[in-house]
Amino acid sequence: MSSQENGRRRFLRRTLAAGSVLLLTGCERLSRSEWFTRILASAEKLTLGTQRLLLPRKAMAQEFTEADLSPSFRSNGTNNPDNPDYHALAANRFADYRLQIGGLVAHPRAYSLDELKALPSRTQITRHDCVEGWSAIGKWKGAQLSRVLEQVKPQPSARYVVFYCADPMDETGMRYYESIDMEDAWHAQTLLAYELNDEPLPIGNGAPIRVRVERQLGYKMAKYVMRIELVDRLDNIAGGRGGYWEDQGYEWYAGI
Repeated sequence: MSSQENGRRRFLRRTLAAGSVLLLTGCERLSRSEWFTRILASAEKLTLGTQRLLLPRKAMAQEFTEADLSPSFRSNGTNNPDNPDYHALAANRFADYRLQIGGLVAHPRAYSLDELKALPSRTQITRHDCVEGWSAIGKWKGAQLSRVLEQVKPQPSARYVVFYCADPMDETGMRYYESIDMEDAWHAQTLLAYELNDEPLPIGNGAPIRVRVERQLGYKMAKYVMRIELVDRLDNIAGGRGGYWEDQGYEWYAGI
């Protein structure tokens, strides 16, 4: 990656992180007001448009060497879903795990962990940037999401990929969910990761499968993925913003 592209990424990352910190630290009331959310929505579209304008469609996030690996890779958010079904899967080392793929696809199907591991894999050493202010470099291995899409055949109307996870996030039983568009879904670095630093993905980091979307911030990289659905719209899912944290006021597009 050129120094110019790196500079653009750093600028976009700092801008987005600053906006996220603003929401986290002092703007809860503003984030609930109609006029302010309209401003945020327009700024988000500008960020997305700028990123897509400045960077080629297939531009790769920076990759590192093993000498750059962080001593440990922090577990943030949920570190063990409060879900009996998930605990049963973990107790059997995920032998009974099935990743359900459906929605706007020609061939819905379910993948066992072994079937995902049998797909062509990619290994990449990348930096995870969190809006909480920390970063870590890890080595990820997983099936490229594009390989799964090739098998299930998205319908022409599919615009988004939604990831549904094992961890309940509130008293209503709502499960964590996240989404990306088809451009990021087809990207070479978007993985259904099952290894971290040459070891099976730990439970604290999202076992058996977590998403890696290397051109976006950490909250887009859903852990404990149980189901994937291709859809044509996001406004009729849960809070209508395309992700659990987005429903709380975060931006849907978190490109860096």
